[in-house]
Amino acid sequence: MTFKHSTHNSIRSGACALLLGFAAFMLAGQAPPSVTLPQAVAPLQGSVVQGEATTQALDLSLDDAMQRGLRNNLGAILGRTQTAAARGQRLSQLQALLPSVDASGKETVMQSDLPAEGLRIPGFPTIIGPFGFTDVRASLSWSLVDVASLRNYLAARHNFNAAELSAKDTRELVILTVGNAYLLVLADEARVASVEAQVVTAKVSLDQAVDNHQAGTAPLLDELRSRVDSQSLDQQLIVARNSLEKDKLALARVIGLPLAQSFRLSDKVPFAAFDQLDVEAAIHTAHANRKDLAAMLEQTKAAEDQRKAATADRLPTLTFNGDYGDIGPTLAHSHGTGDATGTVSVPLFKEFALRGEAQQAQAQLDTAKAQLSDKNAQVDADVRDALLDIASAQKQVEVTRSSVELASEALSEAQQRYANGVSDNLAVSQAERSVAQANDQYVASLYRHNVAKLSLARALGAGDEYKSYLGGK
Repeated sequence: MTFKHSTHNSIRSGACALLLGFAAFMLAGQAPPSVTLPQAVAPLQGSVVQGEATTQALDLSLDDAMQRGLRNNLGAILGRTQTAAARGQRLSQLQALLPSVDASGKETVMQSDLPAEGLRIPGFPTIIGPFGFTDVRASLSWSLVDVASLRNYLAARHNFNAAELSAKDTRELVILTVGNAYLLVLADEARVASVEAQVVTAKVSLDQAVDNHQAGTAPLLDELRSRVDSQSLDQQLIVARNSLEKDKLALARVIGLPLAQSFRLSDKVPFAAFDQLDVEAAIHTAHANRKDLAAMLEQTKAAEDQRKAATADRLPTLTFNGDYGDIGPTLAHSHGTGDATGTVSVPLFKEFALRGEAQQAQAQLDTAKAQLSDKNAQVDADVRDALLDIASAQKQVEVTRSSVELASEALSEAQQRYANGVSDNLAVSQAERSVAQANDQYVASLYRHNVAKLSLARALGAGDEYKSYLGGK
């Protein structure tokens, strides 16, 4: 018997953990750190590169990125190969239930030395031959009654169904991974644009401070403070652009683009409020649609059949073997011959082997049942977590958008007061920092909101409908 254990749970959990990590660092206004991926998650971050890099920049839409990812992502490819392997195993187990028919043909020439064989007969030739014969024959072998093989075939069929469902679930994970990578690049672009605008504003403030100092209306401290602020923003811009380029490389790796291929994102994902779903209805939908849950149910059924196969090893088996063919000096001078044998086999003394096999099968079944129960609870948790994240991020978007407006207004007021000589530029410096922080928080909350909607689509088993979730529902 063959026992299998799916790593699909660790892939799903690892992918979701990575998305939460990205969101947390974006909320902190930082670029995500370099992450060492678990072995089970790493395939989702890799791909098989298709095509050659061109000198012309590629316009990459979200749909185009998704299609490339579903075609080239290593996780999707491995899902298809594992399904093919499970199909092969199912066919191998099916053969044990079907008759095996073989054909053979023999052309034999013989010569015997009787003394060498220990035969010394006076007056009888010592060498016999050469002589020969031709034998053309077909043989059949068929296990007519073999309950264990039947159960093993049923288990292999369930494992194949589970592999197909797991491949479909991997498709959902690929959509989530590609969508996250695309949204992350969009967030990086927004952050770069925000920092560039802040650099321009800081340059204006610096020029104003320099002019005021040279005119004798402001101390050197104002100029130094503005210069420090300007250089600090220059450094932030360098970091933001570097994060953008690295995340574009990560997106290219996920979807199979050549790393030397330049591209620009043609889709933008603006904020779209998401109407809350009924939690219980959403959970019911998830239980009906989630492919990983269905795959685990098939694996549990396979474990049940393997347990029954272990018990069936104690039963008798009935096997038929037969052959028929022509044999003679030549085919023209031959005669049909054949034989048929029926064999009943009963295990008499294999107690330890049979008992050990049954215990292993029972342990595998208990494990599968426990994992299925946990998966049912995990589906509930995934839906509830996604809905909570959406509600939280939606409020953060609204608050941070207001904060951006207020911080921009405060900066304008501080700049006017400084230009009129009412105050020094300390208030300007503080207002510029407030604007930068508010912009970072807004970009991060918008990214987190969109990722949460993608996560809900995955939690409901509706990854293919990602556009309707990103655009609001």
